[in-house]
Amino acid sequence: MTHYGHDLRFGVEVLDAVEAPGAMVEVAVQAEQLGYDLVAFAEPVDGGGLEGSTLAAWTAARTNTVQVGGAQLPSAAQPASVVARSAMSLQLLSGGRAMLVLGSGSTAEELEALEQAVAVIQALQDTTHDQVSQAGTHHRLDGAEPGPALEREVPLWLAGSSDAVAALAGRAADGLMVDLDVVGVEGLAHTNRVLDRAGVEAGRKLAEIRRSVTLSSADVVDVPDLVSLVVDHGVSSFVLRAGIEDLARLRTFIEEVAPAVRAGAERALPPGVLRPRRARRADVRALRRPDIAYDDVPETLIETAVEPGDAAFGRVRSTYLRGGNPGLVLRPRSVQGVADAVGFARSHLHLPLGIRSGGHGISGRSTNNGGLVIDVGGLNDITILDETARQVRVGPGARWRDVATALQPYGWALTSGDYGGVGVGGLATAGGIGFLSRKHGLTIDHLRAVEMVLADGTLVRANQTENAELFWAARGAGANFGVAVAFEFEVDEVDEVGWAQLAFQAPDPAAYLEAFGRVVASTPRETTPFLILGQGVAQLMAMVDSSDPDVIVSQLEPFAEIAPLVQQQVVLTPYAAVMNMFPETPQNGRGEPVSRSTFTREITPGFASASADLIRSGAAHWYQIRTVGGAVADVPSDATAYAHRDANFALTVMGANAQRLDRWFEPLRRQSQGLYLSFESDPNPERLTDAFPPATLNRLRRLKAQLDPHNLFRDNFNFTPTHDTARNAS
Repeated sequence: MTHYGHDLRFGVEVLDAVEAPGAMVEVAVQAEQLGYDLVAFAEPVDGGGLEGSTLAAWTAARTNTVQVGGAQLPSAAQPASVVARSAMSLQLLSGGRAMLVLGSGSTAEELEALEQAVAVIQALQDTTHDQVSQAGTHHRLDGAEPGPALEREVPLWLAGSSDAVAALAGRAADGLMVDLDVVGVEGLAHTNRVLDRAGVEAGRKLAEIRRSVTLSSADVVDVPDLVSLVVDHGVSSFVLRAGIEDLARLRTFIEEVAPAVRAGAERALPPGVLRPRRARRADVRALRRPDIAYDDVPETLIETAVEPGDAAFGRVRSTYLRGGNPGLVLRPRSVQGVADAVGFARSHLHLPLGIRSGGHGISGRSTNNGGLVIDVGGLNDITILDETARQVRVGPGARWRDVATALQPYGWALTSGDYGGVGVGGLATAGGIGFLSRKHGLTIDHLRAVEMVLADGTLVRANQTENAELFWAARGAGANFGVAVAFEFEVDEVDEVGWAQLAFQAPDPAAYLEAFGRVVASTPRETTPFLILGQGVAQLMAMVDSSDPDVIVSQLEPFAEIAPLVQQQVVLTPYAAVMNMFPETPQNGRGEPVSRSTFTREITPGFASASADLIRSGAAHWYQIRTVGGAVADVPSDATAYAHRDANFALTVMGANAQRLDRWFEPLRRQSQGLYLSFESDPNPERLTDAFPPATLNRLRRLKAQLDPHNLFRDNFNFTPTHDTARNAS
């Protein structure tokens, strides 16, 4: 009995029909409808006929579930880098349904070309590195950029029955496809032995390599023989060659033969053998870090976990602004998965732990080097709970653009920062200063309940009456207490809004700032302006929560009179359109963001002068003031862990050099009080006392001692439990 723990799959290799290419694709479409798992198109071996990878791409556009690819692509026919990019593009466009089957002739040169092609294709899928190189006489790379990053690598199979091809498959490929009509059962057994020996010598687990056989449609009715191939030879994929005239036979096989083969194999094999566990190639496992127990990853997380070397690593290693190289990214798709991920992290307290929702993570790390990341991006459902009460339930992995889009048909909105690509989780546990804040308050002011997995893996619900102390802490310091898995908000009725983008000449930034502060002080709370100030220019983005053009104009006019306008655009638009105005951007940050934050009640001459000095110094490439006040200040300062309710302005600056930026930012700190923790990256322990007043911080520490005594959650402005004074509070 020989089996390698793969699920049984059934496929079709569509025979070439140059005179009827549409019919070939129709066979593939029919195969999916019948229930087949994969469809391959044979590449022409003599240069004539139809190109299989093009047929596969056309088929992918007409199907939804079936895996597609070219079969027996000659390894020397075109550059392997082109083959790789084509397959990876199809993998992205098809939702992960691409496959590659490379063929080879029997000469030493052809086999050498095949081996080099495999190396190039696999190297381009490894997004662990920024650049990859491969030496070779037939196929090579010289400092090529890998990618695009995929959710799952394109499976690479080899086709052939020679010992050389079988050995190469054992060393490097994801599968071997053998023509049973050519080798017979005895030849298949020999090929398997060659493959297994090569795999073991290469340090691979044999479960990494899928065994497949191709069959002519006339040889597919002997169920016991097919069961024997599964049980005794480890075959897990059967691929039938079929032409346009074979649809009836395909139906008979998938409806009658395939179920009987599956049932027979399940009876003969130990329970669970045909339920596969993901197996990574040896070259990927070689990148594992010795202090992470990869083999202990819980069952709920295996299929979505990402390790260095996985095709998806380039998509999850970094955040929007921060570069990272974590040792393992866990991506739960359920609350139980989150609890399991927290349990796994609890057994790795020696490692950094990042919690990520959307991936910006300026203050919280959200990524790290060598540690763990729990990425809750898959928990992204948005549900209307009560239309009358305007109650909605939002997963932490949803993006604010998605929330705004979901609420728009109801005439609702929820203030949520200034960029729709931000994830819900981080913002909804920190504060949420957005374009509707002065009228409707912070995002956390609309939170009515939060569900959170605590450090011990317990799922709790917190609101004003249930776990009320955690509910207080979650609104402003939630990242220190657990992983939020759901938020329930009461949203606002918001009609179309006035949206303004104005640009000014501002040769004197101090004078501009003082004038801006005076105008904001007299502006009704319907208007929330954000200011970006640079050398000689000011950019104002403002939202007026009104659909009345006269109100919009009257509230914007004082801002337009501050300085000479060089550009203006004012539109009446849904809030969702503002949240969707910028496209999604890749999460491929590099290095560490250098960001500083502070609050101020007013823009005093001293604050304006220090700001002007900072701007002129060139130490900051980003200077933004968000207006707060209004409805934000209506909430008592001790009602939430976000305590700086009396601030009317929140300043964020960003630079490239921390020491240089701090030199010019320190005078601004002396003119201000507090900070908004989402935009502060300084690890100095003093920043913790800036973020939280003493009474707030003491209260948070006491709760921390109850809910996270071992300080598992220390990714974002960490404060230690009151009983643990030895650990660094930064």
